[in-house]
Amino acid sequence: MTAPQTPTTAEELRGAGLRVTAARVALLETVRDGDHLDVEAIAAGVRERVGHISLQAVYEALHALTTASLVRRIEPPGSPALFEGRVGDNHHHLVCRSCGVVADVDCAVGHTPCLTAADDRGFSIDEAEVIYWGVCPDCSTPHAV
Repeated sequence: MTAPQTPTTAEELRGAGLRVTAARVALLETVRDGDHLDVEAIAAGVRERVGHISLQAVYEALHALTTASLVRRIEPPGSPALFEGRVGDNHHHLVCRSCGVVADVDCAVGHTPCLTAADDRGFSIDEAEVIYWGVCPDCSTPHAV
């Protein structure tokens, strides 16, 4: 018995109904290899993989990948949009007030309890966006000078 094969990036793009291009493959792989990257960091990563790409092309590809749920966009207040490859699991984020680092955190307790609103006002809720704010261990630890 063989283990199921993980689809290639190109197969994932096709499966989402997107045209496969070298730039889209490089972009999706850059986001997945990174950690809550902004557009500039993604563009730099794509350029390392395939050469020149305009920022406009990066924005357009990110929009397509986000719409297809292959990439997730988060926007902590006071921060540029950030992108990550962890999708579909309704996880949340920790943000450091000092350095701005962002880290993933799983839903607090049970099976997506954050999706049970006190009053859903008739909405069919499928996602909650929770951001925990604080100070990361690096910023809270005094550093020797």
